[in-house]
Amino acid sequence: MKNSKTVLIDKNPGRNAQTYGIARELNTDLDLIHEPSVGVVGNKGDSQCYIGVERKVKVIHEALRNRIGINSDQLNMRLVQPEFTIATSDGIRNGTKEMRYSLIGREVTNDSICEHLSASGLEGVIAVVACDKPPVGTLSAILEHNRPAIIMSDGSIRPGIDSVSKEPIDIITSFQSAGSDDEELKKRISCEACPGYGSCGGMFTYNTMQTFIGVVGMQPLHMVSPASEDEIRVKNFPDELINYLEDLIKKDIKPRDIVTRESLRNAIIVSMAVGGSTNVMLHAPELARASGYKSFSKDIMSPDEFNHLSENIVPVVINARPFGKYSMVDIDRKGGIQVIVKDLLDAGLLNGDTSTCTGETLKDQLDRLSPLKPDGDVIYNVKDPFKDTGGLRVLGGNLSPEYSAVLKLAGVEGGLENNIFNGKAKIFDGEQTLLRSLEEAPDQFQNLDMIIVRYEGPVGGPGMPEMLDSTSRITSLCRERKIIVGLMTDGRFSGGSVGLVIGHVGPEAAIGGPIALIEEGDDIIVNLNKNEINCSQLLDDIVYSKRKEQWDIKVLENGGFHPSVGEADTRLLSRMRSSAVSAVHGAGMHPDRKLWICSPRAIENRNFTPKNKYK
Repeated sequence: MKNSKTVLIDKNPGRNAQTYGIARELNTDLDLIHEPSVGVVGNKGDSQCYIGVERKVKVIHEALRNRIGINSDQLNMRLVQPEFTIATSDGIRNGTKEMRYSLIGREVTNDSICEHLSASGLEGVIAVVACDKPPVGTLSAILEHNRPAIIMSDGSIRPGIDSVSKEPIDIITSFQSAGSDDEELKKRISCEACPGYGSCGGMFTYNTMQTFIGVVGMQPLHMVSPASEDEIRVKNFPDELINYLEDLIKKDIKPRDIVTRESLRNAIIVSMAVGGSTNVMLHAPELARASGYKSFSKDIMSPDEFNHLSENIVPVVINARPFGKYSMVDIDRKGGIQVIVKDLLDAGLLNGDTSTCTGETLKDQLDRLSPLKPDGDVIYNVKDPFKDTGGLRVLGGNLSPEYSAVLKLAGVEGGLENNIFNGKAKIFDGEQTLLRSLEEAPDQFQNLDMIIVRYEGPVGGPGMPEMLDSTSRITSLCRERKIIVGLMTDGRFSGGSVGLVIGHVGPEAAIGGPIALIEEGDDIIVNLNKNEINCSQLLDDIVYSKRKEQWDIKVLENGGFHPSVGEADTRLLSRMRSSAVSAVHGAGMHPDRKLWICSPRAIENRNFTPKNKYK
């Protein structure tokens, strides 16, 4: 098939010269240089999460090269060189100022993949993704480019084994030991928790989002759960991926044909069922945006429906870290995430008619895979679940008027008497001040304190850092002293965080949200019967107005930003501060803080009121 633009291109030696040069270096047919292009992309960074990516990209690239040619049974396409994106390591940077770059890594990945896809004019791409922000940035760019594409997870790391206790351990074990006085223990756990390579192995953000990407249709379901070091990823999957991509190209099935309102809803429901990371509530709106929808809550799923599903319909069906015992390697051993998805489909909780990258509907893909039944230890049946209610809850109230705040209910270890927490606010402007207090004066924290960490949102951080270091220390402190201490923030959490922790509170403090007006000792009420978080003092209009006036004066005196916001000392951090939207819209970078003008599909759904099929 000839590209419609090839007439002029063929006649320009300047444009042809390097194209011939690349074809020679890649050992592909020179007669294909003006055909539509195909290639591989991968995520890279400064941790072992990414170590396995390059090998897989090379294997897939070589398999593509061997399949490309001018014969009728070959792909008549131009092969381009592999491209890699760069992102930070959440595990290494948690608790440091560099953590501000973590969520920004999603945006940088989006930009770099977008530049590669669009400037290269790729008509087909295979992406190998690792860690947790780059996969979302990769898929967002793929959705914006909207040409045939398919994704493969690089895979999880296998758990370590504590040489003393002989128990499986992982990176969360390491973080939770940080507050210990036993230096030998800390060194042993550090050395033994993360053997080999691969992304975090529990149902943290990486595996939440890999499951999401599989269910939304952009990754074959059976490619989600095998470990990064599993040879199936280099022996079997490359040719399968190329077969699927070839079919997508021939049929012109595009990412936005696959990632639709119904497939996004499926993925959210599965995220609830696996007790997924709170970060999914940042990434799902971003993927909806890239798919052409203006508002996740209006076009895909409202907070009321989300909470109805989580409270009444969708249970947690896996016994997995951080709230359970097992890892993704164990889930793979029991049949993979396809076991979970098939059980949810059979229970009537998913739409099986959605399209997938294999060319099949979700139902047909599952029928072909013919997954095992839930084993009842690692993976549970919907009718006899691990936990009766879904793992996530979104919260409103006077501290979260945007209905952006999110609680990982599956990870709560206590403090909700009759679904209500009553505590006293303990204020920290910035995570670093909290970490110093936890390190130097842990005895100051008392039962039923609600720690407030603010000025760590998308604008305030800037970059909305996650707080695995803080939450892990608080969890260890609570377990050791048998007390309940909550944490509420306009920042975010790792998928490995547990405890009564509430993130994404919005509007954030840096733009004058109510969380900025809480004072030390204020009464904080978390009410899951109403799905609200409230500060009693701020219910008084006079108190609210007085505190807001004082806040405004402090901002004015400081040149337009509160003095507690983080320093934006690089162009990238400054760009995040000036362009970030609220967490409820995905906390991404958008010009003038305006959401994208949506495609016609969102307009079609604007007045759509879904039938409540869950009654």
